[in-house]
Amino acid sequence: MIVYRITGSKHAIDLSGTGAALYGGRWNKKGTPVIYTGESKEIALLELIVHSPPMIIPDLEIITLEIPDNSITELKQDQLPDNWIDYPAPAILAEIGEEWVVLGSTIAIKVPSCIIQSANNYILNCCHPEYNLVKILNQENFRFDLRLMK
Repeated sequence: MIVYRITGSKHAIDLSGTGAALYGGRWNKKGTPVIYTGESKEIALLELIVHSPPMIIPDLEIITLEIPDNSITELKQDQLPDNWIDYPAPAILAEIGEEWVVLGSTIAIKVPSCIIQSANNYILNCCHPEYNLVKILNQENFRFDLRLMK
């Protein structure tokens, strides 16, 4: 499975999950290292936009990653609580993510994006024993069109 991550150049090749562990997120608790990726470049960009402070867009890189197809858990919308799409994210989602990380059965969990529900994000478990199978296939500069911030 090919997934994408758009991030600041300073942290582009850091796949340790430190950033997510420092702050927590929709699908992880503070202290749990994961990497958030998208199934397309477009959803990765939308996720970046909604999580970036207005008008603060650093030099960006787009990373193309490969994750093993046989190590993905899928959560569909009908398996999630009714308020899964809310912002801020309901705490139950981080609990679900934490349970998945601790269980350690797969490297990735496929979840619907709350921005565009027909798109999916893949959260990578940096603590998984086979996490080293995640491969960076490509890394390049990403030109951010400032018109997106209007």
